[in-house]
Amino acid sequence: MIEIDNLVKHYGDQKAVNGISFTVQDDEVLGFLGPNGAGKSTTMNIITGYLSSTSGSVKVNGHDILEEPELAKENIGYLPELPPLYLDMTVLEYLNFICDLKKVRKSERKEQLARIMAMVKIVDVADRLVGNLSKGYKQRVGIAQALVGNPSILILDEPTVGLDPNQVLEIRKLIRTLAKDHSIIISSHILSEIQNVCDRVVIINKGKVAAIDTISDLSKRLSGTSKLLLSFKGDPKKVGNTVKPLPGVTDFKLRISDNEVHEAEVYIDNGSNYDVRSSIFFAMSKLGCPILEFRSLDPTLEEIFLSITAGA
Repeated sequence: MIEIDNLVKHYGDQKAVNGISFTVQDDEVLGFLGPNGAGKSTTMNIITGYLSSTSGSVKVNGHDILEEPELAKENIGYLPELPPLYLDMTVLEYLNFICDLKKVRKSERKEQLARIMAMVKIVDVADRLVGNLSKGYKQRVGIAQALVGNPSILILDEPTVGLDPNQVLEIRKLIRTLAKDHSIIISSHILSEIQNVCDRVVIINKGKVAAIDTISDLSKRLSGTSKLLLSFKGDPKKVGNTVKPLPGVTDFKLRISDNEVHEAEVYIDNGSNYDVRSSIFFAMSKLGCPILEFRSLDPTLEEIFLSITAGA
């Protein structure tokens, strides 16, 4: 668990971080977002102990990063945006070097490194020079070094930058696997990645926290309501008369219509405990009207981010 309380960082007269507070719970994946110059990198460097704060505190599993740096850093694995790799070492030599830095017992190294390399899928390049690896493999080696020492918290800065779509999917899958046993902070400009893997997001702007919540709740707050797009074949009047009275549905409005296919916006009560999607599915089934498309019209994380950081 990470507790960040009223964090402030001055660079001369400039306040890069201005009273940031949030927590990261155990086994949570937290997205850390903000425009360039918002204070993300400074905050992450303070959390990892690379920089000291002007005021405020960071506690990692109860250990203050400034007062008990060794105990706090034992719990942190960090992947910077540019992985700290030694290009003239082999992968195995480099990871053994990281074991030296993190004081991993020699009796535990072989088993630990074998497990980590298998997890991030770099066993087949263990004896190759790091400098000869592709961008994707270098990123995997960077994640591997963050995992050395079995830290409970991982901080990943742009973990998928520069990777091709297949490599992005593999890293995304790896992050989901790691989330079962680690608390993870991810900073990324690829908002689709954050939307796919994170439980909550923290959005900062101009050194301050602009929003903290789940993506779905931020979306509801931004739009004021939830909407679903329903595309179907059938009598639109019958479908409207059937769907609108369902529990949790507040309105039904036809959007686009032609002779065969109809689209409608279904408005949902945000406070309803009913699974509206299931109710609509079974209602449409009874009517004999096939559903061609059924998806959320709530704002995406990109739209949320642009709205919040623009000061809307």
